Order: sequence, then structure tokens, then C-alpha cells
Amino acid sequence: MMVAPDTALELALNASYALLVFGIACAFARLARGPSLPDRVVALDYTAILTVGFAALYAIEADEPAFIDVAVVLALAAFLATVAFARFAEGREGAARERPRGRGDAR
Repeated sequence: MMVAPDTALELALNASYALLVFGIACAFARLARGPSLPDRVVALDYTAILTVGFAALYAIEADEPAFIDVAVVLALAAFLATVAFARFAEGREGAARERPRGRGDAR
């Protein structure tokens, strides 16, 4: 039994959309549940990656290559946001490790 190429593409796109929705639901659950800032940052990054996947799938479905550009820009913005969050978390962790200095301590 052969499946027509258009039908196979529609089937693959629908299955991909369903998996992306499931992934975003899992990412939002991790975002809400936490428990720490790095967990939430990873969940946000994962959500951004899945959104890039949505844009790419829609570009294929609509036969509109402009959405590939949207996906690339979104991926770059997500990368920069992840780097910024990592630097912020590193700064918080470093400040928590420093011990308070007394009057007699040399700087």
C-alpha cells in the first residue's frame, strides 16, 4: 500500500505539530515547577527551540520561505537570552559564595 506524497507530508507535519505541542506542555510544566533558576532557564530555552520548530514546520506547510528567516532570528535571540541568563545566574552564585569581610580583613 503506497501513500501519496502529499498525504505523507500532511501526516508527517501533523505528527510533528503534535509532538511540538507535547514538548511545549512539558516545558511549561518544568517552567512552573522549577525548582531553581537554572531549571527555569533551560525550560525557557527549550520553549524557544520548540517555537523555532513551529516556525520551520509552518514554512514547510505554507511553502513560505520567509518563515525560515523568522526561525533563524528567533534561534539567535533565544541563544543570546540564554547567555544573558547564564551570566546573571553566575553573578548571583558568585555573590552568594563571597564571605562578608570584617574590619581587619585586607582587600
